[in-house]
Amino acid sequence: MLEKYVRLGERLAAEQQTFARPLGALVERPPVTCPAGLPLGEVAALMRRERVGSVVVVDERGRPAGIVTSHDMVRVVAEDRRAAPVAEVMSREPIALPAHAFAYEAALAMAARGIRHVLVMEEGRLAGVVSERDLFSLQRLGLGELTMELRLAADIPALAALAREVRRLVAVLVEQGIAAERLTQFVSVLNDRLSQRAIEIVRKRHDLARIRWCWLAFGSEGRFEQTLATDQDNGLIFEVHDGSAPETVRARLLPFAREVNEALDQCGFPLCKGNVMASNPELCLSLDEWQRKMGGWIEVSMPKALMDAAIFFDFRALHGDAALVVTLREHVLARVRGHPAFLRHMAEAALQARPALGRFGGFATEDAPGAPGSINLKLQAARIFVDAARVFALARGLPQTATAERLRAALGESSPECAAALSAFFLIQRLRLQAQVAGGTGENANRVAPQRLDRVTQAALREALHVAKDLQSRLALDYQL
Repeated sequence: MLEKYVRLGERLAAEQQTFARPLGALVERPPVTCPAGLPLGEVAALMRRERVGSVVVVDERGRPAGIVTSHDMVRVVAEDRRAAPVAEVMSREPIALPAHAFAYEAALAMAARGIRHVLVMEEGRLAGVVSERDLFSLQRLGLGELTMELRLAADIPALAALAREVRRLVAVLVEQGIAAERLTQFVSVLNDRLSQRAIEIVRKRHDLARIRWCWLAFGSEGRFEQTLATDQDNGLIFEVHDGSAPETVRARLLPFAREVNEALDQCGFPLCKGNVMASNPELCLSLDEWQRKMGGWIEVSMPKALMDAAIFFDFRALHGDAALVVTLREHVLARVRGHPAFLRHMAEAALQARPALGRFGGFATEDAPGAPGSINLKLQAARIFVDAARVFALARGLPQTATAERLRAALGESSPECAAALSAFFLIQRLRLQAQVAGGTGENANRVAPQRLDRVTQAALREALHVAKDLQSRLALDYQL
């Protein structure tokens, strides 16, 4: 099994140039299109004649309205619906990316949404279609294969076995030198699929009929930034209707949440020591209760309390009715706009962590048990970027939760400040992953001894910490702290 992933990792490392290519460069032919009223039998004939696996359905102005694939056509033939219009079976609102987007962005979209085709747009015009096969063959790389196996896992033990395979693949990719942003996205996509399947398996054993609910991801999972050493940070949001009391709905959801938390623990995501989990009644709340809870942090916030509450502002929907999460986010951003003191307190809390730099610019190391002369890359480096990006995003009312996306949106993707921050952040993330692959566990999972790094990496890490310090200086200046 290990040899399998070594070979996959070697191929992935060799194909990094393909990952970095723009989608427009991968379009080999004009798109095959049809109107929404074309009978499915004629669409099938069109596919055979053009030798394509998909047809884009367009409206009167030639704009994409949907997509139909060979997979859809199998069902059409089985149900003998050849005379029906293609609009009845097409997938509406297909995923579309600009021609300048990178190939790996399309690959991640495919893996995240379980699709095999992405539309390529250029200046608002349909330029072509890129398929899974056109990219870099996800099946060959193992990402698509693992994604499918995760979807089909029949029980939690099978899922736990696949979780071990995920970690082995990630370890190989770390050793092969895959770019840190791409790698953490791969980790997040696979962990999302794993967690979603665990929720689906457990869901079948509980009667949750007529309950609108959504599983929430907080912290690093909410930011798409999980590493190999991560515990659970999750919650549940639900809607109360038909005159039911929140306590009644919560009583039905808590056993389900507890079993999911235990299942995720079996899959390698340890139970949260701080009890930031959906099985905690204080984090299994109705939409109104979540709005009041987060509103309380915003309105009567204090820096010390916000240090513990900060990860809740990185929430995103993981599984269930995502509309509940959209409503909660809109509420939170509106409340933040009305309470500027909250942002100042968030900024003050973000300044509590200091980069691991000494008075004269060298490393400020600690003699931690089992890790002499080390620094904690999570608390004394990565956290600084995460906290600053969160403040920037909330101040601007941005919906993004990932640190990199928040920095790009807040600082301007083409600005030198943004480029420096992203480069520094991803260097730190890579060093964290390398430390974990090397065997770092528990409190030492995020520790690295600078003197054990080569001189070039030492210099790069030192510069990254100075960038973190500059980011904090910007926060202090913005909020007069």
